[in-house]
Amino acid sequence: MINFLNKYSNQINGYLFVLPAFLIIGLFGIFPVFFGMFMSLHKWKVFKGRFLGFENYQKILGDISSFWVFVLGLLIMILSYWVWSEFKNKFHSKFYCFIISFLLLLLSLFLINMSWATMMEKGDEDFLNSLIYIFYYSFFAITLEVGFGLLIAFALYQKLKGKQFFQMVLLFPYITPAVMGGAVFFIIFGKADNSILNEFIGYFGYEPQMWLFDKRKLSEILFGIKIDGFFGGPSLALATSIFYGIWSYTGYYAIILLAGLSIIPSDLYEAAKTEGASRWQTFTKITIPLLMPIIFFLLLTGFINSFQAFNHILVMKTSSAGETMDVVTIEIFDHFWDRVKFGYAAAEGVVLFIILNVLAISQYVIFRKRLNYD
Repeated sequence: MINFLNKYSNQINGYLFVLPAFLIIGLFGIFPVFFGMFMSLHKWKVFKGRFLGFENYQKILGDISSFWVFVLGLLIMILSYWVWSEFKNKFHSKFYCFIISFLLLLLSLFLINMSWATMMEKGDEDFLNSLIYIFYYSFFAITLEVGFGLLIAFALYQKLKGKQFFQMVLLFPYITPAVMGGAVFFIIFGKADNSILNEFIGYFGYEPQMWLFDKRKLSEILFGIKIDGFFGGPSLALATSIFYGIWSYTGYYAIILLAGLSIIPSDLYEAAKTEGASRWQTFTKITIPLLMPIIFFLLLTGFINSFQAFNHILVMKTSSAGETMDVVTIEIFDHFWDRVKFGYAAAEGVVLFIILNVLAISQYVIFRKRLNYD
């Protein structure tokens, strides 16, 4: 026994140091996931109720098999991209690779459309719509947050006076409590003609808007075209909450990207300048590729975190906007807190968990070749 301890003392010490963190992650991270799955199989209110099996999932999805067909469609879509990116230079002709990828893409779109239509017809329409709303929120918020953050970081990377001051100011929105920030935005984006933003745009001759109280879709407001379904885009009310997300996180992402810029060797920029490369070429051929691991990390974590957006949306939500601001977290909260359906809410959380994992896999497949400096 003593010989064993002496031989493996370094490994044992390492495991002992890791053990507290593992216990915390297991207790507050892993255990709630599996306990939520257990709850989703029961009629659970304050106390555990009778075992329901997949009845909650049946009510949510209408047809459980359709949900798995939907997931399969997403995975085939990922496969189509993987086939194209992996084999386009290995086939004798790119045309054959393109045909295979295109056919896989068509198959995935067919499966997704067919299964989604079945779920919308038979399942919980409110929950399924909430998935669309949170997708709007995540896609527009994260894309613009990282995009603007990169531009700000690149601007701060230049030799500017007061650089440290700007870095400090950029963090203010991020450290502002979501409830407080949401309340301030609720006042700024009021529907009254004399609200702060309506008065501001009035100086430029624009009509007052309802903002958080307007359930019309952006396609209808901007282009006068009323489009139903997914391609109609978010409502003006939801777009306003997206703007809050952009305001809150852009500065935080800019600071992280600025730190990434600071570790890029300056010799690369000097060599590019010597070769006559323009600023745009330097930005796209040196800066972006070397920042790609950080950008991928921000996109992945930001996308997952945005699916958990809740506090500011709850504060900014109005009855006039209807269900257009009921993202999936609001929908789960409604069943958990207002309707006291713990098992049903847990089942909704499990469905969201599965979808998030599929989306995380898709992001990795898309960006994996850009995650190294080769």
